[in-house]
Amino acid sequence: MAQTAYPNRALRVIVPQPPGGGFDFVARVLAERLSKSLGQSVVVENKPGSGTLVGTEAAAKADPDGYTLLMGSVSNIALNMGLYDKLPYDSLRDFEPVGLAVSYSYTLMARKDLPFNSLKELVAYAKANPGKLTYASAGVGSGQHVLAAALWDLAGVNVVHVPYRGAQAAYQDLLGGRVDVFFDLSSTARVQVNAGSVKALALSGIERNPMHPDVPTILESGVAPLDLESWFGYFLPKKTPQDIQERLRSELAKVIAQPDLQEIFRKAGGKPMALNTEQTRALVKRDVDRWTKLVRDIGIKAE
Repeated sequence: MAQTAYPNRALRVIVPQPPGGGFDFVARVLAERLSKSLGQSVVVENKPGSGTLVGTEAAAKADPDGYTLLMGSVSNIALNMGLYDKLPYDSLRDFEPVGLAVSYSYTLMARKDLPFNSLKELVAYAKANPGKLTYASAGVGSGQHVLAAALWDLAGVNVVHVPYRGAQAAYQDLLGGRVDVFFDLSSTARVQVNAGSVKALALSGIERNPMHPDVPTILESGVAPLDLESWFGYFLPKKTPQDIQERLRSELAKVIAQPDLQEIFRKAGGKPMALNTEQTRALVKRDVDRWTKLVRDIGIKAE
């Protein structure tokens, strides 16, 4: 029986977060261009719930016919593996990366009137005054929470966690001086940092961010051997036929290589990525292994 050429209908990309965040932004920028190169529409479907669980599980259980993709990031692919005892999917067993497009570091911001100008000073104070400082997160098990908890754990200090429902509420209290520090994606943090309404103390990336060239990395500060960059890209159910995987990989690679697309990501504070299939698999596996262990060692559990 002759196979109908793939793709012969619309594709959907499941985004396990509500519209408006980093997941959604990257998913839509890629979908628009991928639809042009495939000659079929690529529809973004937001499926938020339980952090990123609901949408990611839906993608894992979708028909592996190449018509359902997942927007994957460090949070739903790597962090969840450590946060949940009974995860309804296994990132490495159930998904195959199609391609990673961009990565973002996180910026550690302090309220404007906090009397420290570096992460080193803050950690020194926290060592002498356990439980006196507070840090905000966008919720238990969010990237903002896990990164901060890992930092305090590795630095050997006790900083009190104040979880919020989403980043907006956390910003309100940070700007209002009701919470001391908050880690957020550098792309979002940049607005407040540039406005001078918060102080940037450190970046979570391997290297400094061109947007904040004077802000040192956690590694440079010497308080902990820690780095995290949140990558974003498309994933497929593992059992998707090989020829379809290859077709999507080559089309997505062309999209990711477009200079104007890379410029959009750079303007939004991201670092465009250019990895081959082997490098992509290796990076995903490294982060899944590393963060699953770190999250379990610290004992962070999702709500």
